[in-house]
Amino acid sequence: MSDTIERIKTLIIGSGPAGYTAAIYASRADLKPVLYTGMEPGGQLTTTTEVDNFPGYPEGIDGPTMMVQLQQQAERFGTEVRIGMITATELSDKVGGIHRVTVDNDKVIEAETIIISTGATAKYLGLPSEQKLRGGGVSACAVCDGFFYKKQDVAIVGAGDTAAEEASYLSNICNKVTMLVRKDYMRASKAMQHRVESIPNIEIKYNTEVDEVLGDQVVEGLRMVNNQTQEKEDIAITGLFIAIGHKPNTDIFAGQLDMDETGYLITEGKTTKTNLPGVFACGDAQDKDYRQAVTAAGTGCMAALDAERYLAAIETPEEVA
Repeated sequence: MSDTIERIKTLIIGSGPAGYTAAIYASRADLKPVLYTGMEPGGQLTTTTEVDNFPGYPEGIDGPTMMVQLQQQAERFGTEVRIGMITATELSDKVGGIHRVTVDNDKVIEAETIIISTGATAKYLGLPSEQKLRGGGVSACAVCDGFFYKKQDVAIVGAGDTAAEEASYLSNICNKVTMLVRKDYMRASKAMQHRVESIPNIEIKYNTEVDEVLGDQVVEGLRMVNNQTQEKEDIAITGLFIAIGHKPNTDIFAGQLDMDETGYLITEGKTTKTNLPGVFACGDAQDKDYRQAVTAAGTGCMAALDAERYLAAIETPEEVA
């Protein structure tokens, strides 16, 4: 491990809309932020072909281009963007304390404040045909991408409240929604079950799983299999939505920061404050309800403002606490 220890004022971990927005605000506040991109620079939006619901883009924009522009905007105000992965953390529990992190198992950084924007990773089925067509009709966000399938036939996989909510949302846009439920019952609340069961253009198939996603460049159909009878059935669809959950990328903070049973970081009230002073969380790492680019950006702004106010309220220590 390197013997060199770098001291900085604000460290931002993660490079999605939350991280880059936090960087824009932090750099404009002269917090001299250093941002580490993590394993997926740009976050989940880099796998999205078209973003039509982010304000300011009347013609829409593709996800990777949007993230490049956000990075350029952050850098214009002085953010230092670095490629690298935070592999260990040692967070102080004292007001004014110094937080220590390790980058790529080698470099040690000490930071007066940390903004966590590590995001969450959507869970997929893991089928080769599914992975091949991600961005070509396979999506993990119906609210983000459902508009592109207006008046078309689509399918959704999942049995919880999120899947039921997204199926209901899609039913208002699409011609028909086929809902695949792996067991013979749904995990969603009774109210959500009743809702989807009452919508005429939603067909629920129980004991049913995806056998293969059909199509070469884009989704053209779906081969389903009944896991009780092993009977297979093909249907023509243009979009497949996976709604089996997300995993927040917060493992390195386990045992130090408060989180729920799934791993989402818990923040204080309407702020981005975690249970440790000087550590703030924003974006999908702490938001399991909305998970939109614009809401992530909003909490990134909040985290930078919270960090600025925290630093203004303390006397910055000159030595490690």
